[in-house]
Order: sequence, then C-alpha cells, then structure tokens
Amino acid sequence: MKTENLIILLICLVLGGITGMAQEGQQNGKERPNILFIMSDDHAYQAISAYDDRLLKTPNIDRLAKEGIRFTNASVTNSICAPSRAVILTGKHNHINGKIDNHMAFDTTQVTFPQLFQKAGYQTAMFGKLHFGNSPKGVDEFMILPGQGNYINPEFITKEGGRVTKQGYVTDIITDMTLDWLKSGRNAEKPFMMMYLHKAPHRPWWPRADKFKEFYQKEFPLPETLFDDYENRGTAAKTAEMNLLKHMKYSHDSKVFPQTIAEMGGVEPEVPEFDMGFWGPFGRATAEQQAEYRPVLEAINADFKENWPSMTDREKMIWKYQRYMQDYLGTISSVDDNVGRVLDYLDESGLAENTIVVYTSDQGFYLGEHGWFDKRFIYDESFKTPLLVRWPNVITPGTTEDEMVQNLDFAQTFLEAAGISAPDDMQGESLMPLLEGNNKEWDRDAVYYHYYEYPSVHMVKRHYGIVTKDYKLAHFYYDVDEWELYDRKKDPNEMNNVYNNPAYADVVEKLKAELTKLRIKYKDSPELDQKYIDIYKEKMK
Repeated sequence: MKTENLIILLICLVLGGITGMAQEGQQNGKERPNILFIMSDDHAYQAISAYDDRLLKTPNIDRLAKEGIRFTNASVTNSICAPSRAVILTGKHNHINGKIDNHMAFDTTQVTFPQLFQKAGYQTAMFGKLHFGNSPKGVDEFMILPGQGNYINPEFITKEGGRVTKQGYVTDIITDMTLDWLKSGRNAEKPFMMMYLHKAPHRPWWPRADKFKEFYQKEFPLPETLFDDYENRGTAAKTAEMNLLKHMKYSHDSKVFPQTIAEMGGVEPEVPEFDMGFWGPFGRATAEQQAEYRPVLEAINADFKENWPSMTDREKMIWKYQRYMQDYLGTISSVDDNVGRVLDYLDESGLAENTIVVYTSDQGFYLGEHGWFDKRFIYDESFKTPLLVRWPNVITPGTTEDEMVQNLDFAQTFLEAAGISAPDDMQGESLMPLLEGNNKEWDRDAVYYHYYEYPSVHMVKRHYGIVTKDYKLAHFYYDVDEWELYDRKKDPNEMNNVYNNPAYADVVEKLKAELTKLRIKYKDSPELDQKYIDIYKEKMK
C-alpha cells in the first residue's frame, strides 16, 4: 500500500472513531434520551396529591403530572415488594422469572433491562432499595440497601462487595448518592439509565425527626370504609390479618415504648424487656439523633397512657389510624422533598430536556381503606400503583391516561424509547403509543394478576384474576375455591361481590373465557399453580 493511501486510511479510521463516539449517544441522528426511574416502596396513589389531595400535598412529585402524563389505571402483576421489582427488571411475570414471593429465588439467568442498556452503550447506576440480590446485573455503579434496609444510619452494599454505614436519614442519603453520581460520577459523553429507589414509605414508618414532629400535630380524614365488616365479600377478605385494630402493633408501628406497654399490664406483649438499643430504627440512632425524636415519642406515650384505658375499640382504631397516617405520610413528605432536589438539578443542569423521568411505586398500599394496612390483594388500593412520566417534547404536559397499563410494561417502554431491541420473550407492551398520544395504537383492554404468598404474613389467600376498566374477576384458591366479581364503575370501593348475582352471569362467562386466554398468553397454568402449592406445603412440614 502506498504511503499516501495508508495516511488516508488512517485519517478515515480516526474520523470514523470520532464519529462513532459522537454517535454513541445518538439514535437515528437524534440524541438518545436519559432515563431516570424513581420508585418508592409501598407508596399508595392516594398519598400523591396529583391523584388525591385529601391526605397530603406532594408538590414535587406533582410536577411530573403537570409536565408529563398521569396514568390512572396503572397496576402491578403481583402486589408484594421483591416480585414486583423482578417483574420490572425482566418484563416478565413472576412464574417466569421465578420470584413469586419475597422468599423464592430469582432466576438469575433472566436478562434484565439494565443489562440491555449497558450493552447498548448507556451508563447505568442504581441507588437505594433493590430488595433482592446483592449484585444487580447490568449496573455500572450501585449502592443498595441489604433487604429492607433501615431508615436511620442505614447500611449499604457496595459494588466492590463490602458494606458501608452512612449516618443520617435514608431518603436523604439515597438522594445524596444519586445527585453525586449525576453531578460527578457519570460520563457526560454517554446517555444514562439511573434507578433511584427509595425505601420509604415501607413499614415500620419512621419519618425524619423534623417530619416526625411536624406530622404528629396533624389529623387526617377517616377513610369511608375504615370500619368495613366484609359482609358482602368472600373468605379471603374476612380472614386477612392486616386490620388496623387487630394486627397493627402499638410498639412496632405506633411508637409506644415496650416499657409503656409492660407498665400497663402487657397490652400487647411484643418485647419482654425494654431496651431502647433493640427498639426498631430508634435503636440505630446516635444519642444526638435519639434526642431529636424523644419529645414526640414522650408525647405519644403520655397520650397512650392517659387515653388508652378508657378507649372503645372504635376509638382505638381511630387512634391507630391517625398514628399510622402521621408516620406514613411523614416519610412520604421527605420523599417528595428529595424528588424535588433531583428535579431541580435536572432543570439547572440542562439534563431535563432530554431525560425521561418516571415516578412509581412497587405497588399500592392500604391507608385504612377496608380497615387495612399493607397490600397483596387484587383490590384497587393494593393492585393500583402511581405512575407519572415526564418526557419534554414527546409527552404533552398535563395529560391524563386511563388505559390499563402495568409494571410489566416498563422494561419494553424504556428499551423502545432508547432505540434498543427488546427480547422476544418479554411479556409486556411498550407504553410508547400512549406517551406519544397515539391511543388508537393501544389495544389492551385487560390485565392479569397473580398473588402467591400464602400462608404467610398477613394471611392473604392466593389468587389470580383479570381486570378491565369495568370489572374485576378473581379466583381465590389453595385452601378455598372462591370467585369474586366487582363492578368497578358502580362499586368503586369494591364492597359487593356480585359473582353470584344472575344479572352478571354473562359478564362472568365472558371474563372467565378472557382470563383463560390471558393465562395461556402469559404461560401461566393450573399445573404451575399446583407446583408452587406443593413447594409451600413442603416448606410447612
């Protein structure tokens, strides 16, 4: 090869490399979007003022609704923490990814969407609560809480495999790490996919000390169904163990000192000997941090000592509800403040213009509706989840969307937005048509739900079902064989099971046929049901 030709070839290769680097962050000549996925834990849609402002104002989370799209029929496939996260990461139902509950192992051969982003040239990061697995795949940088994690002075698992304890309040710390990475940890030449995952508002609900004081002064409206007697429901609702009066703990949940309980004759014998060093997150606090909490804790205990002996069961239920809301909503107030910090940085840095921001929860939660706390059921407060998405120049600001969407759809949505091909075995549907306002291209009219973990905490019976905009049909099984049907339009509080009502016979027949089709579509089956039942029975021996 002649010298001049060699020189030309080298110049072409160099220029080609430069062009390739310049195009690394591009898709079809356009800059590929960054993705910021924000997820809280057990954040009920009722506790976001963009959905319902009777309990709490969340101005920062609401910004995403005002500047983007708010989904009113977003739901989960299985309302419990680790399984929900496995569905989000894989775009597959739990009977496929293996994580049917918080205990069964996740199938680590499954491909997760962060792996696909990493392979496609995105820089990836994860900070906060993953809940399962100590080494998330496809993530360049991470600091994750072990298991549930702690609210006060939390410990984190690092990418290097070690653990570090950080002083402070968990919601602030997770946000600090997220902002540090956005400001100085990422490669500005690459697009990023960031997972910013909050522990709050998971039980036990410990607000930051200033929020603890602020919210203890507040009183909240009672839910319409707080004193539900489950008269027109099935066995599952009647036997669940998540009632505020019967199952919420005075010490663990309402912050009554175990010593106070002991002094009052063992109202609720939870801790045999009083030791502040072993009392929940408070035991992790430094002396200085404990001093910030003590005035409110002393006030709670004084109130309990004075009033509990003369309270009726109804009054005890209301007392527990108010304490629950004060702490639960106090933790969310910190989440909202910190989401605001991140959104402000995106605006100030200019990143907002090309960043898709998603806010969701791993499932819904009961805030006293039907007398309950926790989740797990196919009923709305548990099954539905908040979903807000902002994408400048793509999503029309202030859009509200009522189509049936699920956390199953997130992976394929993110992949399509970034121009990355989704594996054929993913089971969701990209939300891109809805984000772009092309509703006519969306043809789903029903979603599938399957909850497995029974018998276990809260004793919610196993069930699967189909949900449309108009109806909800569920089959409870394992130690019962019961069907429930709810008319979502006429009975939004889901107080009346109309499965045996002759007027709904045609609806039942149609929905059962559609449910069978969904089970086939998603590769679920009676044989798989029996497989997991046998596993549970073996564990109980």
